[in-house]
Amino acid sequence: MWTMRRIAQAALMAGLVSLAAAASARAGRYHVYSCRTPSGESAPVDGWSESIPKEALYDYAKDTCGQGGALVAALGDQTTHAVETDRVTWMFSAPVGDVIRGATLWRAGDADGGGTLKAFYQYWLAGPNELDGPTNLFDQCSSEFECPSPGVGNLSQPLSSSNRLSVPAEHLGTHIYLNVSCGGQPGSSCQPGIGDSHEYAAVVYLYAADLILEQSAGPSASSVSGELASAPAVSGTSDVAFDASDPGAGVWEATFSVDGNVVQSTVPDEEGGRCRNVGQTTDGLAAFLYLQPCPPTESVDVPFNTTAVSNGAHHLIVSVIDAAGNSAPVLDREIDVNNPVPAHPGPANGTNASSEATLTARWASTTKEHLTSGWGKTETITGRLTAPGGVPIGGALLDVTATPAYTGAKASALASPKTGADGRFELRLPRGESSRTLRIAYRAHIGDALPVATRTLTLGVRAGVSLSVAPHTTSVGRSIFFKGVLKGAPQPAGGKQLVLEARSPGGEWIEFNVIRARAHGRYRASYRFKFPGPARYQFRVLCKQEADFPFAEGASNLVGVRER
Repeated sequence: MWTMRRIAQAALMAGLVSLAAAASARAGRYHVYSCRTPSGESAPVDGWSESIPKEALYDYAKDTCGQGGALVAALGDQTTHAVETDRVTWMFSAPVGDVIRGATLWRAGDADGGGTLKAFYQYWLAGPNELDGPTNLFDQCSSEFECPSPGVGNLSQPLSSSNRLSVPAEHLGTHIYLNVSCGGQPGSSCQPGIGDSHEYAAVVYLYAADLILEQSAGPSASSVSGELASAPAVSGTSDVAFDASDPGAGVWEATFSVDGNVVQSTVPDEEGGRCRNVGQTTDGLAAFLYLQPCPPTESVDVPFNTTAVSNGAHHLIVSVIDAAGNSAPVLDREIDVNNPVPAHPGPANGTNASSEATLTARWASTTKEHLTSGWGKTETITGRLTAPGGVPIGGALLDVTATPAYTGAKASALASPKTGADGRFELRLPRGESSRTLRIAYRAHIGDALPVATRTLTLGVRAGVSLSVAPHTTSVGRSIFFKGVLKGAPQPAGGKQLVLEARSPGGEWIEFNVIRARAHGRYRASYRFKFPGPARYQFRVLCKQEADFPFAEGASNLVGVRER
């Protein structure tokens, strides 16, 4: 077996390899959650299978994930166990044609059964093959080498930072293995009777897994029909029908893009919830609870509301998307939208009002459509409204709606800016706003049902966190106390997860605790120093991005502490 120090060195090198590979092109990817989702809900264990010796006594492979537990591989302490004979394994297998491109595991375990010169208890995690050794093993707890007592990880907090393990890139492939065994010289046996409180001589628990699968093959579409596919002019609700198939994760969405902007995404069949994006990712990828969540074939008939766009000629693209995000074209054509216009439009919206207006909008501080800002900062949008030929439209009211960046959020209206005589406008957003999508629209007449020009900008706001620590000077055996407030709303009903981090000044940040902000965003925690000084440390609180909290990742102020 490798020592833990060499494993750590291999993990560091693997991290450098993964950074170098990040710039390369990639096929479609999606997350699959096993046993638990990142927010703690129970999840299936699709893709995992167990292996246990035939007729073995007190060798266990258990699945208690449905009861809030874990995948368990263990050897009981009630009997002896033969070297290389008593081995229990949980194996994850990617679907045929897929590759594991990322994996984060939450695990804990021990090898409390001990060992002798000839035989010892152990658990280890490996990939892409099962065998232990430098090319496969990436985590180990062995009674022969450097296995702490009472074990690795935190059994009482399944999603604690001490249980979190990122699988190095060099160990990713098509399989991941969790193993417990009696190791040593063939023909020897591990002793009975010295186990943990669960009567396990060696055990590994997998509480959760976040796996990123890559699928190279994409979907296909055929037999396209419907009014939207062939009619010279469309109005009201028009449909497109087609047959779709996908060899991997399955047919997920049909998307409608008009003039380069996605205006509608429809999931034709959620398979009773199986083919539903459960979110909670920070990389923009979809996440599911099954390896092949969506139907492999689907006869699709999707309606499209043409009143969502203005009358006139438009470029329409309809695509079918699989659960991995791969797409295939269904329809690519010019359409003429011809919906009835109200017989008596309202007053003209501005001097030189036009149904062919051009609207520009941008952040004052960047030309990009997306802006990331700090908590409590005021950001400004500027723009201009013109008629054909660049003639300014002055005195026009613009509609502005904002949709916060959390699951289920609804759009709300903001104060309407008014263009000046030169057609220019300015919109200052209030302080303390969350991450959001802002849509600015112009209607040629007051009361028109549809805008004739729109622009969309997105704002990412870093979470605001305050931190105070007391005392600032301490010593071994004494504790320091953390408190502060997470700012912004709405906050998750069960409290927002926060990460406490520490470092030597200028060094790398290390997670040492995961806590939750409670009522009104307040949090408290403590830490007891275990090793003597002298030393200096810096502490901060990190708020990571989650689907139910509409803020980007943000960190608190730094606080220094001196240990004597």
